[in-house]
Amino acid sequence: MKTNILGLAVKESELIINNLNTLLSNFQVYYQNLRGIHWNIKGKRFFDLHVKFEELYTDSQLKIDLIAERVLTIGGTPLHTFEDYIKNNTLVVGKNISVDEKAVHLIVNSLSHLLKIEREILNKSAEINDEGTNSMMSDFIAEQEKTIWMMQAWLEESL
Repeated sequence: MKTNILGLAVKESELIINNLNTLLSNFQVYYQNLRGIHWNIKGKRFFDLHVKFEELYTDSQLKIDLIAERVLTIGGTPLHTFEDYIKNNTLVVGKNISVDEKAVHLIVNSLSHLLKIEREILNKSAEINDEGTNSMMSDFIAEQEKTIWMMQAWLEESL
């Protein structure tokens, strides 16, 4: 079995790179969705949500950078064009959302979808002992699960 400089199997790492690029694409769309609802939110909850959405897109921006750097670390090239992001995205694109509940539902649904991708990467990275990717996915999952819980509590809906 051929390994890279990190001691990871090259062939299996390529699969993880592809999955990380899919996650990167979806995160870029999630980030843009957050920017859009941050800009367009209206209503009596504007001040609270405007700040919360900024917090979420700032966090997403950091995660995008971490994902791209992980792709590079394990020997790949991160996707970096809007064309690639759209082609590899599977999230709903939120357009002109200004109603608070619609915005929060978009976030919950997007995070739920990102969790599925991250759990798939987590399983594959565990199989090849890729602890760096595994640790990153674990951290993302824990944070996003908490955010979903908080958003669900805000919506006053049960999981």
